[in-house]
Amino acid sequence: MDALNPRSGLKPESDLAQSLDRRAHRNLLLLACCQAVGQSCNTMMFAATGLSVITFYHRPDLANLPVTMQHIGVMIWVFPAALLMQRVGRSIGFRVGSLFGMTGASVMCLGLYTGNFLVMCVGGLVLGYAVACLQMYRFAAAELVPIHYRAKAISWVTAGGVAAAVIGPSIVRVTHDLAMPLYLATYAAIIGLHAIVFTIMSFITFPSVAATASSAGEVEAAPPRPLWEIASQPRFIASAMAGMLAFGTMSFLMSASPLAIVGCGYPHAEAHWVIFLHVLGMFVPSFFTGNLINRFGTTTVMAWGVVLMLAGVAVALSGTAEWNFRIALAVNGVGWNFLFVGATTLVTTCYRPNERGKAQALNDLLVFSTTAISSFMAGFLQDRWGWQPLNWLSVLLMLAAAVAVLWLRYQRPSLNPVS
Repeated sequence: MDALNPRSGLKPESDLAQSLDRRAHRNLLLLACCQAVGQSCNTMMFAATGLSVITFYHRPDLANLPVTMQHIGVMIWVFPAALLMQRVGRSIGFRVGSLFGMTGASVMCLGLYTGNFLVMCVGGLVLGYAVACLQMYRFAAAELVPIHYRAKAISWVTAGGVAAAVIGPSIVRVTHDLAMPLYLATYAAIIGLHAIVFTIMSFITFPSVAATASSAGEVEAAPPRPLWEIASQPRFIASAMAGMLAFGTMSFLMSASPLAIVGCGYPHAEAHWVIFLHVLGMFVPSFFTGNLINRFGTTTVMAWGVVLMLAGVAVALSGTAEWNFRIALAVNGVGWNFLFVGATTLVTTCYRPNERGKAQALNDLLVFSTTAISSFMAGFLQDRWGWQPLNWLSVLLMLAAAVAVLWLRYQRPSLNPVS
């Protein structure tokens, strides 16, 4: 599965004789721990921001603006973060991300303590750099292992989100009233968690910039292609499209579901329970998604992801009982995992090592700009249209994802090696 062999990654891998050594296992474990802790910060941001803002800023419609600013921050920072890592390496680059995380959380503390909404929005924008780095953990995982283990490595590191689903909400519950104003201690805890990530990163052995360059052999001697040339590859277009639709649809339904649940007369606790099941559905499959990709092929697993997301929508459209919301969001999460992990695996086969920074940055810019738009529009459309029409719109998005997956399968006989 690499840029030298475009046929790879579309079918099951048969040569898995090369095993991972102890160092690779250790590096992946530590990176998964960073994913768990870093994703916990993101979960805490979502859980605490709206509730903390309304304690002093009485505009509920703008309460989640700092979170939106974090999404915008990801879009702004993703290219600088990726290009910095291309130049100085993953270790330094990720630790710079942790420093931004500590700084952003400190600004959030200051904004909350002084009751300054604008300062909290600036804090969200700064935190966007840390989140941009967090999303690159999956690409770093692929660089820590031999080619045929990329799918497994991406899947294992993504599985750190399972721990985040427990750690983040638990810390919020414990810290929300430890200091005044409410949630001040929660943002202080985010500073501590980013410090933990900074420390763990010091113990991960990433390939050096020179080693990464030399590993490409003759291909690396060729100058990097222009970004438009990388982005115009059919595989890159289809893979990025699949990732965008997977993350966009998931964010769309996840953001709207609490409003729909409460709107149906259920308590807030039911919304929390549904989101918890959804997050578990997103990350628990990561323990075996890589094995499924190696056994059945990337596009096959991605197709299952589309089918599962459509099945989740079908359950949501069949009624508004508690079990409809629970099953729909849980199945949606599993489908997202299959589709997104598969898309990420294929994106890593579209560029050479000396092109990775700009190629990964473009992919994440596309994916997370879609996420920002989806999360922003979800509340608006839920309020204007309602839950059922919103799910019918999701059917159209998933049909577009199905077209992207079919396009990937159709390419297999006509792909030519990168020269």
